[in-house]
Amino acid sequence: MATLDWRGTGITVREPAVGVAAQIVLLAGLWIVVGLGPAAWVAGTTYAVILSAILTYALLRSRARSLGPAGRVTLARAELVGGVTALVTMFRMGKDAPVELLVALAAVALILDAVDGHVARRTGTVSALGARFDMEVDAFLILVLSVFVAGTAGAWVLAIGLMRYAFAAAAWAAPWLRAPLPPSFARKTVAALQGIVLVVASARVLPPTAVTTLVAAALALLTWSFGRDVLWLYRNRTTPAPA
Repeated sequence: MATLDWRGTGITVREPAVGVAAQIVLLAGLWIVVGLGPAAWVAGTTYAVILSAILTYALLRSRARSLGPAGRVTLARAELVGGVTALVTMFRMGKDAPVELLVALAAVALILDAVDGHVARRTGTVSALGARFDMEVDAFLILVLSVFVAGTAGAWVLAIGLMRYAFAAAAWAAPWLRAPLPPSFARKTVAALQGIVLVVASARVLPPTAVTTLVAAALALLTWSFGRDVLWLYRNRTTPAPA
């Protein structure tokens, strides 16, 4: 695949296009294995195209020459999330598919979440773009899994997947919410637990009562984490200088 050099700057946008191609290959594999329906194909393809467009824009805006080794791992994770999106769409449309396949794709995506950060540190390629890309892939995976679990546990589970996006929407109305937060091990732990809990709940190996208890506990922790961050941002907000 040819590399597009953006106006002679040396900034290339090949990787997002490769991501779309990889997504189509994964969807084709899922079609062979489980027979993806039209809606699942549309969901997976639309996800890949939108992801590619956003990633291309982010690369050009940040003037990054490429995603780098860690970013490529994150891109692989993102395509796995696209496969999960297609399978969840298939389930929500009333079609049967092996739950084990959905759980396997989501579990590998979660495992690779620890790999891309390690690769970035080992190769000295830690960047704001890579961190944001990683965070958004995590957030969308959690959203898609919450949609799947909500099908059996109830619509309230969607609060887990929507909380990150509600926070982002609130930041448009309250600019002080956009301020950088201090590093927090507790925040990272709570965020990681959401994916783990939702994958376990998706596997349907626990009784409904246990699933409800587990997911409710995860939601409570996430609410506490977001609440703590919002409180810190409010207390440390800056007052705009008078005109």
